[in-house]
Amino acid sequence: MKTPVRLTTPLTDKDIENLKAGDNVLIDGVLITARDAAHKRLVEEMDRGKTLPLELSGQVIYYVGPSPARPGRPIGSAGPTTSYRMDAYATRLMEEGIKGMIGKGKRSPAVIEAMKKYKCVYFAAVGGAGALLAKKITASEIVAYEDLGPEAIRKLTVKDFPVIVINDIFGGDAYIMGVDRFKA
Repeated sequence: MKTPVRLTTPLTDKDIENLKAGDNVLIDGVLITARDAAHKRLVEEMDRGKTLPLELSGQVIYYVGPSPARPGRPIGSAGPTTSYRMDAYATRLMEEGIKGMIGKGKRSPAVIEAMKKYKCVYFAAVGGAGALLAKKITASEIVAYEDLGPEAIRKLTVKDFPVIVINDIFGGDAYIMGVDRFKA
């Protein structure tokens, strides 16, 4: 097994250009959380020409709605949510500089094409492992849309956060690669 690629956020085009579908990655730095309602609100604010409540350039968005934190912990269970629900907003956020998205499940062909154009990758985190993923989160802070509760936008500080590159900027797709390996 190959040694995982280590990345520190914010990400650059060079970071993204070195990733291939199937790569195991450990992320350090800050992840931004956002789900459906937060994505919708961000895009609506962009459409109205408003200043966004956070910088998107170079950021990685984690599709998660974490559970409440236990005493002494920064966050509760923090497993990924299904990504296709954010597809309607993903291209617009890539235009604003998002470099990575973390979730689970497949992305639409339009989003995959936008990833190539805007140099953004899609990572998968292991679904069903939210409690284990939470152990890689060292701090959590709500930065926007507190009224959305678990869907508020947060900054998560992470150390060795494990993900797999599903879609790279070259059209590689780890889901397709995995199926193809078993066809032969």
